[in-house]
Amino acid sequence: MKLEGRQKRLTIFIGESDRHGHTPLATEIVQRAHKAGLAGASVFRGVEGFGASNHIHTTRILSLSDDLPIAIVIVDTDERIRGFLTDLDELIAEGLVIVDDVDVVKYVGRPAPGER
Repeated sequence: MKLEGRQKRLTIFIGESDRHGHTPLATEIVQRAHKAGLAGASVFRGVEGFGASNHIHTTRILSLSDDLPIAIVIVDTDERIRGFLTDLDELIAEGLVIVDDVDVVKYVGRPAPGER
């Protein structure tokens, strides 16, 4: 897949304990993004944060949290990102979903085994 120039970045902020059925929500989102053929997805675990509930979640030892912030970042074309938002409607009960413009400078994957 070729991806360069002006594209869209989808960022989803959820909690580490959020689930879809028995599956961690972040895992479900990444699997659906992969199935949808999106260019890629990365999950980042935060060390501290708060959201709409106004409750601070932290890794600090005195107030250890089991619900740290998670950010899932996906970059792809506007059309593909907008199409994926319908999947998120079903999945996101609490959190924040944003879409913003990005300039892709380079997007290169590893060659498949046996290719060089």
